[in-house]
Amino acid sequence: MLRQLAITLSFFLALQAPALGQDGADDHAAVWASIEEIWDAQERGDADWVDAMLSADFMGWPDISPAPRSKASTRMWARFNADQSKGLAHELYPLSIVVHGDMAVVHYLYSTVIQAKSKTNESTTGRYTDVLVRDNGAWKFISWHGVADD
Repeated sequence: MLRQLAITLSFFLALQAPALGQDGADDHAAVWASIEEIWDAQERGDADWVDAMLSADFMGWPDISPAPRSKASTRMWARFNADQSKGLAHELYPLSIVVHGDMAVVHYLYSTVIQAKSKTNESTTGRYTDVLVRDNGAWKFISWHGVADD
């Protein structure tokens, strides 16, 4: 009887494994799409991404800031930066994505080129760690930390 139960349980788990793996792959893809979406919006000069993509209790720390920034502070600086420069190109290089329930941690590298109002182009490379939470089925940023390479 125990042998039959073990075989039945093993069969059931084997059937569930692809579905469980697919959910993980779907979560990874959705998380990465959220990161790409935020970078695309910044390149377009669209500051509305802050309200759409950041959680209400967001707190992130870019290397150009002396302290972590709230959602309101990030919104103000996103609008200021959109008025001061234009995104020309960017490329992201994912290093790792860990999804644990409704939380995700992503490490990646970036390359970006912006054009300042002075019409000079500035190239930057660096690294980011983003932390996202699932909120009503959508992935939103709750924190990040980024550093430009010297």
